[in-house]
Amino acid sequence: MRRVVYSVAASLDGYIAGTGGEFDWIPEEPEIDWAAFMGRFDTALMGRGTYEVMVDPQTRAVLPEMRVYVFSRTLRAADHPQVTVIADNVAQVVTGLREQPGKDIWLVGGGVLFRSLLDAGLVDVVEVAVVPILLGQGIPLLPAVSPPTRLALVDSRVYPSGIVLLTYNVGG
Repeated sequence: MRRVVYSVAASLDGYIAGTGGEFDWIPEEPEIDWAAFMGRFDTALMGRGTYEVMVDPQTRAVLPEMRVYVFSRTLRAADHPQVTVIADNVAQVVTGLREQPGKDIWLVGGGVLFRSLLDAGLVDVVEVAVVPILLGQGIPLLPAVSPPTRLALVDSRVYPSGIVLLTYNVGG
Protein backbone atom coordinates (compact mmCIF):
# COMPACT_ATOMS: atom_id res chain seq x y z
CA MET A 1 0.00 0.00 0.00
CA ARG A 2 1.22 3.49 -0.84
CA ARG A 3 2.11 5.74 2.07
CA VAL A 4 0.73 9.23 2.71
CA VAL A 5 3.61 11.48 3.75
CA TYR A 6 2.91 14.86 5.35
CA SER A 7 6.06 16.80 4.53
CA VAL A 8 6.05 20.44 5.53
CA ALA A 9 8.22 23.25 6.85
CA ALA A 10 7.25 24.76 10.20
CA SER A 11 8.55 27.54 12.39
CA LEU A 12 10.00 26.55 15.74
CA ASP A 13 6.75 27.70 17.34
CA GLY A 14 4.66 25.44 15.10
CA TYR A 15 3.37 27.52 12.17
CA ILE A 16 3.47 26.35 8.55
CA ALA A 17 2.70 29.80 7.12
CA GLY A 18 2.24 33.36 8.25
CA THR A 19 -1.18 34.86 8.88
CA GLY A 20 -1.59 35.65 5.17
CA GLY A 21 -0.32 32.26 4.01
CA GLU A 22 3.18 33.60 3.35
CA PHE A 23 6.16 31.29 3.58
CA ASP A 24 8.96 33.69 2.59
CA TRP A 25 10.53 33.06 6.02
CA ILE A 26 11.69 29.59 4.90
CA PRO A 27 15.36 29.90 3.91
CA GLU A 28 16.82 28.36 0.78
CA GLU A 29 18.83 25.30 1.80
CA PRO A 30 21.33 24.26 -0.91
CA GLU A 31 21.93 20.85 0.66
CA ILE A 32 18.31 19.77 0.21
CA ASP A 33 18.09 17.64 -2.94
CA TRP A 34 14.72 18.80 -4.31
CA ALA A 35 14.87 16.47 -7.32
CA ALA A 36 15.27 13.45 -5.03
CA PHE A 37 12.53 14.76 -2.75
CA MET A 38 10.05 15.30 -5.58
CA GLY A 39 11.01 11.97 -7.16
CA ARG A 40 9.55 10.14 -4.15
CA PHE A 41 6.00 11.15 -5.08
CA ASP A 42 3.65 10.87 -8.06
CA THR A 43 0.54 12.22 -6.32
CA ALA A 44 -0.06 15.33 -4.22
CA LEU A 45 -2.93 16.13 -1.85
CA MET A 46 -3.67 19.68 -0.75
CA GLY A 47 -6.38 21.92 0.55
CA ARG A 48 -7.73 24.95 -1.28
CA GLY A 49 -5.50 27.44 0.54
CA THR A 50 -2.30 25.59 -0.33
CA TYR A 51 -3.48 25.16 -3.91
CA GLU A 52 -4.18 28.87 -4.29
CA VAL A 53 -0.66 29.70 -3.05
CA MET A 54 1.03 27.10 -5.30
CA VAL A 55 -0.89 27.49 -8.57
CA ASP A 56 0.91 29.36 -11.37
CA PRO A 57 -1.33 32.31 -12.35
CA GLN A 58 -0.26 32.12 -16.05
CA THR A 59 -0.45 28.39 -16.74
CA ARG A 60 -2.78 27.41 -13.86
CA ALA A 61 -0.36 24.50 -13.32
CA VAL A 62 0.66 23.22 -9.93
CA LEU A 63 3.21 20.41 -9.61
CA PRO A 64 2.85 19.41 -13.30
CA GLU A 65 4.87 16.21 -12.75
CA MET A 66 2.26 14.85 -10.32
CA ARG A 67 -1.43 14.05 -10.14
CA VAL A 68 -2.85 16.73 -7.86
CA TYR A 69 -5.98 16.38 -5.74
CA VAL A 70 -7.38 19.55 -4.18
CA PHE A 71 -9.85 19.10 -1.33
CA SER A 72 -12.31 21.97 -1.34
CA ARG A 73 -16.03 22.56 -0.98
CA THR A 74 -15.79 25.96 -2.69
CA LEU A 75 -13.73 25.36 -5.86
CA ARG A 76 -15.60 24.27 -8.97
CA ALA A 77 -13.92 21.36 -10.76
CA ALA A 78 -14.77 22.87 -14.17
CA ASP A 79 -12.72 25.97 -13.31
CA HIS A 80 -9.62 23.88 -12.43
CA PRO A 81 -9.28 21.12 -15.06
CA GLN A 82 -5.54 20.62 -14.40
CA VAL A 83 -6.25 19.16 -10.94
CA THR A 84 -8.88 16.86 -9.45
CA VAL A 85 -11.15 18.80 -7.10
CA ILE A 86 -12.68 16.70 -4.33
CA ALA A 87 -15.54 18.17 -2.29
CA ASP A 88 -16.64 15.19 -0.17
CA ASN A 89 -15.61 11.71 0.96
CA VAL A 90 -12.02 12.72 1.70
CA ALA A 91 -11.14 9.52 3.58
CA GLN A 92 -12.70 7.32 0.89
CA VAL A 93 -10.78 9.10 -1.90
CA VAL A 94 -7.45 8.91 -0.07
CA THR A 95 -8.01 5.25 0.83
CA GLY A 96 -8.59 4.53 -2.86
CA LEU A 97 -5.42 6.39 -3.86
CA ARG A 98 -3.36 4.46 -1.30
CA GLU A 99 -4.56 1.18 -2.83
CA GLN A 100 -3.45 2.13 -6.36
CA PRO A 101 0.03 1.24 -7.56
CA GLY A 102 2.58 4.04 -7.56
CA LYS A 103 4.94 6.07 -5.45
CA ASP A 104 4.26 7.64 -2.07
CA ILE A 105 1.60 10.35 -1.83
CA TRP A 106 2.66 13.83 -0.71
CA LEU A 107 0.31 15.65 1.65
CA VAL A 108 1.35 19.25 0.93
CA GLY A 109 0.83 21.87 3.61
CA GLY A 110 -2.71 22.41 4.78
CA GLY A 111 -2.97 21.74 8.49
CA VAL A 112 -6.76 21.24 8.33
CA LEU A 113 -6.44 18.50 5.70
CA PHE A 114 -3.58 16.97 7.71
CA ARG A 115 -5.78 16.93 10.81
CA SER A 116 -8.68 15.20 9.02
CA LEU A 117 -6.46 12.56 7.39
CA LEU A 118 -4.54 11.96 10.63
CA ASP A 119 -7.81 11.49 12.52
CA ALA A 120 -8.93 9.00 9.84
CA GLY A 121 -5.70 7.00 10.24
CA LEU A 122 -4.54 7.84 6.70
CA VAL A 123 -1.18 9.55 7.39
CA ASP A 124 1.78 7.18 7.55
CA VAL A 125 4.76 9.52 7.84
CA VAL A 126 5.18 13.03 9.23
CA GLU A 127 8.24 14.98 8.03
CA VAL A 128 8.69 18.40 9.56
CA ALA A 129 11.50 20.71 8.52
CA VAL A 130 11.78 22.90 11.62
CA VAL A 131 12.95 26.36 10.55
CA PRO A 132 14.85 28.43 13.14
CA ILE A 133 12.37 31.27 13.38
CA LEU A 134 9.60 32.23 15.80
CA LEU A 135 6.62 33.63 13.91
CA GLY A 136 4.36 34.20 16.91
CA GLN A 137 1.23 33.66 14.84
CA GLY A 138 0.08 32.15 11.58
CA ILE A 139 -1.36 28.92 10.22
CA PRO A 140 -0.63 26.12 12.72
CA LEU A 141 1.02 22.83 11.84
CA LEU A 142 -1.89 21.00 13.43
CA PRO A 143 -5.10 22.94 14.07
CA ALA A 144 -7.93 21.91 16.35
CA VAL A 145 -7.95 19.79 19.42
CA SER A 146 -8.14 16.04 19.03
CA PRO A 147 -6.73 12.91 20.63
CA PRO A 148 -2.93 12.64 20.88
CA THR A 149 -1.17 10.74 18.09
CA ARG A 150 1.97 8.78 18.91
CA LEU A 151 4.91 9.18 16.56
CA ALA A 152 8.18 7.23 16.29
CA LEU A 153 11.30 9.12 15.21
CA VAL A 154 12.94 7.32 12.28
CA ASP A 155 15.37 9.97 11.02
CA SER A 156 16.74 13.43 11.70
CA ARG A 157 19.11 15.73 9.91
CA VAL A 158 20.51 19.18 10.66
CA TYR A 159 21.25 21.47 7.70
CA PRO A 160 23.76 24.38 7.61
CA SER A 161 20.89 26.92 7.56
CA GLY A 162 19.76 25.62 10.95
CA ILE A 163 16.79 23.70 9.52
CA VAL A 164 16.25 20.43 11.37
CA LEU A 165 14.40 17.76 9.38
CA LEU A 166 12.54 15.33 11.63
CA THR A 167 10.91 12.23 10.16
CA TYR A 168 8.40 10.19 12.14
CA ASN A 169 6.29 7.13 11.48
CA VAL A 170 2.73 7.58 12.70
CA GLY A 171 1.61 5.22 15.42
CA GLY A 172 4.98 4.97 17.18
